Parts: sequence; C-alpha cells; structure tokens
Amino acid sequence: MSKIDLFIKNANVLTLDSQNRRAGSVAVSDGKIIGIWAEGEPAKGEINLSVQTSVVDLQGATLIPGFIDTHNHILMYGELKEQLDCSPSLHKSIQDVLAVVGTKAKELPDGEWIKGFGYDDTLIIEKRHLTCEDLDQVAPHNPVIITHISGHVATVNSLALQIAGIRNDISDPPGGHFGRDEKGQLNGVLYDHAMEPITNVLPKRTVGDLVQSIRNAAQDYVAQGITTNTDAAISGKDDFEAHIQAAKKSINPMRTQLMIMHHLLNDGEIFGQYSAAQLNQEIQEKSGGRAKLDSAKLFQDGSIQAFTGALREPYYQNPDITGELIHQQEVLNKLVLDLHQRGFRIATHGNGDRAIGSILEAYSYALTNGGQRDHRHRIEHVQTATPKDIAMMQKLGVAASFFINHVYYWGDRHRQIFLGPERAKRISPLHEAVDANLLFTLHSDCPVTPISPLFSVWAAVNRFTKDGYVLGADQRIDVEKALKSMTSYGAKMNFDEDVSGSIEIGKNADFAVLEADPTTVNPVEIKDISILATYIDGRPVYGQGKIRTT
Repeated sequence: MSKIDLFIKNANVLTLDSQNRRAGSVAVSDGKIIGIWAEGEPAKGEINLSVQTSVVDLQGATLIPGFIDTHNHILMYGELKEQLDCSPSLHKSIQDVLAVVGTKAKELPDGEWIKGFGYDDTLIIEKRHLTCEDLDQVAPHNPVIITHISGHVATVNSLALQIAGIRNDISDPPGGHFGRDEKGQLNGVLYDHAMEPITNVLPKRTVGDLVQSIRNAAQDYVAQGITTNTDAAISGKDDFEAHIQAAKKSINPMRTQLMIMHHLLNDGEIFGQYSAAQLNQEIQEKSGGRAKLDSAKLFQDGSIQAFTGALREPYYQNPDITGELIHQQEVLNKLVLDLHQRGFRIATHGNGDRAIGSILEAYSYALTNGGQRDHRHRIEHVQTATPKDIAMMQKLGVAASFFINHVYYWGDRHRQIFLGPERAKRISPLHEAVDANLLFTLHSDCPVTPISPLFSVWAAVNRFTKDGYVLGADQRIDVEKALKSMTSYGAKMNFDEDVSGSIEIGKNADFAVLEADPTTVNPVEIKDISILATYIDGRPVYGQGKIRTT
C-alpha cells in the first residue's frame, strides 16, 4: 500500500456506491482513496501509518462523499453579500425596504449606485412590486436597483431609468418586458431581458473585486460540505477570468464547473470559434486543472413566481397570463444544433412546462440533425415537467437538475396563486424521475435560496412547504436517492463518475463529515444535521477544529 497521508477511523461511512455499502475507516494517499475497511480501525498489520499520516478519529460521526451542487450562482452570491438585504424575513413591507434604502442613500454621495436583493412581492404586506415612485421618495439623487428574490425581476428608480436611457416610448425586448402603470407609464419594474439596459450601465467591478466575492462565497459553500460546484451563468470575460484565478490560486478550494452563457459562444464573441473540447482544455490549463467546462447555458423562460415562466395553461390566479418563451422555436433549434455540433453539453433553463416542451423539441432537433453521442444535455429547474415531458427526457437521454427548494420556499404560493393545487403538487416530480430512470440532481440556485445540500435532501424526502403542508407526497424520494442526487448522480452529471461522487478506491478523497446519519435520523431532522468538516483531495478545507486529529 502507498504511503498514507490521511487515515479516517471510527467513522460511519456511507459510501453511496452502487450497492450502498457502509464502512468504518478510509485511507487516502495523494488525494485519492486507497483503502476502505469495514471496521472502525483495521487489525494491526493491515495498515502502516507513519509520523506524517494525519489520523482523524470521527468517534462515530458520519462520513459521506463531498456534496456536488450542479446549479447555483456562487459569484452572484458573493456579490450580493455586499448589497442591501431586502428579503421579507427582515423587511415585512415596502416601507421597511424603503427605510433601508433611504438610510443607505444618506450614507452615500449623490450619483453612487444603491443595490439590493431579495424583495418578494408575494410575501410583503402590500402584495405588490416596488416601483420607481417608491424608490424616488427615499433616494432621488442615487440610482437604485433592487432585485427580486427570483432574480428574474428588478425595480429601479427614475434616475436609474434615465442613466440607462429607458424612456416611456421604449419597446419590450424579446424575452422580457417593462412594467407600466395604468396610464401606460414606466413604473420601474423590469422583467427578465428588460433588465439588461440597467445591468449594462452598472459600475464595472474589477476582476480582483470579483475574485474577492468568490473567496467570500466559497467559505460559506465548503461550510455546507460542498466539494464540487457549478456556477450556472458565466456571462462575461471578467466573470470567466475571476473564476479561473480563484480556482488556480485555491482562493476557491472547490472543484469548479462553469456554464458559459451561449452569447459568449456566438460568432464575434470571445469563445465564438471554440469547440467544447478547445474551451474545456483552455479552462483546465488556465486553472491548473481546478476548473472545467460544464456546458453552454441558455434560457427559454423566466420564473413562475414572476409570472414569466412559460406554461401550457394559464396561471391559476391570472388567467390572462401564460408566461413567455425567450426564443422562437426555430431560433432555439438553430442555437442548440450549432452548440451540439461543436460538442457542447447544453443546459437550458426551463421552469414552465411549455418551456420544457420547447427545450425538448430543440434537443430532439439537434440529435436528429447533428448526430447522436453521450451528450447529457440537461434542463435546469424542470419545475412543472409533465409525465409526457419526463418520458421524452428519458427517451432523448436528457438529464434534469431539479430546483427542489421551490417546494418549501414557494410551494404554498404555487398552490394558492401561481399554479393551483393540482399542478403545484407535481412541481419537481422526483419520484417520476426515479421511475423513469432519469439522471437527475438537486440544486439550491443560491442566492435564490440559501446554500445547503442537506436542506435540499430534506426537501426531497419530506416535501414540506413553509406552512407545513406536504406538497405532493407521492413525489417524495428516499434518503439514499436524495443523497446520491447531490453526490454520485452529480458526478455522473459532470461526466466525473469514474473519479468522484462516491467513496470507492481510486476516487477523489472529497468528503463531508456529518454530525449524524441522514439515513437513520427522523427525516424531518435532516436539514438540521451539522457539517463538522469538509475535505477536498484529502485536505481539510473546513472544520479543522471540530474533529479530533492526531
């Protein structure tokens, strides 16, 4: 046996391999698992430890593969940590939000931007969006943007509209629209692509600033046991460079997957002439092997809670609204075919079932006209997929990354406002995905919801809403499958199943140490299990003081 750098003993090891085997101790050398024993400590002679070996006694704590979150926005999360928190947990009314904006305006010189995140029109007392008129009252001399919790809507004040050149006669862009009052005047509410004129004039942050945001965010991620992470929207050169630098310098210790927004892959853009293989090679070389290409990213609708998710049937309380598709079908087909032929795995955002159907039509078109391969194209969120959609995904080999946290955070409002009882109980249909033998993962979409794999596992197993209602009991899945959806299934989603996702000899020594065993505690308690430590390549990146090491 090779020299042992790390020996973990007296552990409750959930390998999460194909047979769900358990073990008691694990040995690591050069970042790889080289030994697994059933016993908490192997018999003398079976293992040779040196004075350089780090011995960790877990004293019965649970060791699992490190968590893999396949869809979130870590850079955005890091940036939002520096903005005003306008969430309804802190601010119950529009007046509460305006108070913090007004306080910030008094602290800043005129002309400096005020940015906030997290307001929710369906939870604040007034049950409406902020407007430019509201914001003008407290910050007339500072441009203001407050982003909705969904990330698909924002409200700005009049000065921000003026700076961006948005006037009353402006036309709605494809895949978005400008909110207007009853007189047809702009009210400052921007939906999806209508936010772009504002984002284009926001103060430009340096790559160094962005790297620092990633640093701050990564600390929170590893504290949740995450060892591999996917940023689901790299939208510019600076975003890309920040991730490369953070990965190469281990400022972000996690293994990093990058979804590249499709516009960067168009002719004339920075990656316009790249094949997937060429871009992946460049990412790996520049990052020292710590980052990889995940996919080309597209959007085909918005958010159900913003009424911009594209549904086949109208919204429950708004029968005149069915949401919006971002791309016309012919355009989407051509985009997907081009990316498929260049070798890209494609990840497309689809919340509403009409959007999901449109995405599947485009994937089918690409596979028919661009050739078959192990593509693992995927749909992001997959919130309202019907049984027919699930069956088509299985037929085409399309994977699903489910935003399961919707059930808890928006499930009650889906029942009462957005979808109605029948459609709401089927959101994130995990059990149907299991029955269809679909490759799927769970994700947080952080910062839309807090980063916590164990919370997502809890949501998949229990399907509780905030009000304590069980939303779609027949879509619940067992704990082992939920854990695998954020470990071994995630590794397969990332084309890494041979080296990651389970505790097996030869695989990466990426671990999370849990205070309790999720498979034996009361399922209601899963989200409350503490993360004691996180290891990447056999090295501790979180929790060194919480476990016994000699």
